[in-house]
Amino acid sequence: MGERTARLTRTTKETDIGVTLRLQGAGECRIETGYGFADHMLTLLGFWAGFDLTLTCRGDLQVDAHHSLEDIGLCLGQVFAEALGDKAGIARVASARVPMDEALADVVVDLSGRPYLVYADDVLPAVIAGEEKDVWREFFKSFAQRAGMNLHIRYEYGKNGHHLLEAAFKALGLALRQAIVVCRAGVSSTKGSVD
Repeated sequence: MGERTARLTRTTKETDIGVTLRLQGAGECRIETGYGFADHMLTLLGFWAGFDLTLTCRGDLQVDAHHSLEDIGLCLGQVFAEALGDKAGIARVASARVPMDEALADVVVDLSGRPYLVYADDVLPAVIAGEEKDVWREFFKSFAQRAGMNLHIRYEYGKNGHHLLEAAFKALGLALRQAIVVCRAGVSSTKGSVD
């Protein structure tokens, strides 16, 4: 299966991002985005997925975190897809359900090559860690798009925005960890290809 690694740099007028990803890692993460809450969430994702992830972002945080999180999602999705390669033998579909104190989140993924996001965030507070909750939908949408992944996230219940997002990021990490496991010959599709 090889190393299953990828790296990327991307510079625009809004962000300057560098990412290195190893899928079969030890959960060692070095994240520096300039937005501490994002660093925390991305570290959780990498740790629970078992990825080695290094990510830096210098973004226009004087505006807000929208551009940074959207572009981080694009870059992370791209390196994930590149590291995954042809997807031969992977489990492909996985899910995880994670509590965090009073909060519960459900995440289901299908590494089908067809991007789609279903994001049920009705219980999220309007503002989390100083940013509107929509910046997180933009992150997940961008990540799913570039990763070529069906991603369904449902915040079942909870009151604390930090706890809700933490449960979702842990669940996403666990689901990805399961979905990338090589467990069969050929591709996980009756049509003979994953796309």
